[in-house]
Amino acid sequence: MKETDMAQTILKTRDLSIRFGGVTAVDGVNIEAAENELIGLIGPNGAGKTTLFNLLTGVYSPSEGEVLLFDGQQLANVNRQSPAKRARLGVARTFQNIRLFESRTVLENVMIAMNSSTQAHVFSSLFRLPSFYKNEEQLKNEARKLLSIFDMLEVQDTLATNLPYGQQRRLEIVRALATKPKILFLDEPAAGMNPQETADLTRLIKQVQQEFKMTIILIEHDMNLVMAVSERLYVLEYGKLLASGTPLEIQQNADVIRAYLGENNE
Repeated sequence: MKETDMAQTILKTRDLSIRFGGVTAVDGVNIEAAENELIGLIGPNGAGKTTLFNLLTGVYSPSEGEVLLFDGQQLANVNRQSPAKRARLGVARTFQNIRLFESRTVLENVMIAMNSSTQAHVFSSLFRLPSFYKNEEQLKNEARKLLSIFDMLEVQDTLATNLPYGQQRRLEIVRALATKPKILFLDEPAAGMNPQETADLTRLIKQVQQEFKMTIILIEHDMNLVMAVSERLYVLEYGKLLASGTPLEIQQNADVIRAYLGENNE
């Protein structure tokens, strides 16, 4: 387990809550993540995991509490910052439902993500000046290097919609990495995968952390995957933090066992 006091804390929440009408979906949650840490976020269906992700990435604004992100100097309150502004602070995310540009090639999908994170001059892009073409060629080279790392260079000219499901999931992660994030949020990356695709994904997640030295936070229902890759786990139940600890500690936690299996199960 990585102790957050031994590495820079780059994400923290303080009593984070959100209500929809009379329903409290996230209730006073306090979590934190250190640089280069891999954290799993688990809990029964309806526990509030994706809602918490939406709060952390700026899709929702909290009803109460704070989201703090490291801005290069200190932890800063980003409650009012949009997903785009948080992306500039190094936040990237995948979704339960794959969101690719299906009619674009694999290479184009990665280039679009790279381009969105650069400060290309609008004037040069609009009038196709030499600097535009130079920038485009640089993006192509960088995108190909990234695809090569993840064994996708051979399909660079394939339309995203024509990729097998597991490859589409892989491309979505590669595209997120193209924005050069400090924190990568993976929302149920194994959803819909067969056992072989899940095994490949497990290796991919480990590879991403090792090669890119970034913080990864994932929601996942596949407990084998979660236990295989996570250094720490947070468990939610009915929007509240039920437990936290190492995978072994969580596996042996009576409250977690009850939440997943019910009071009468052994």
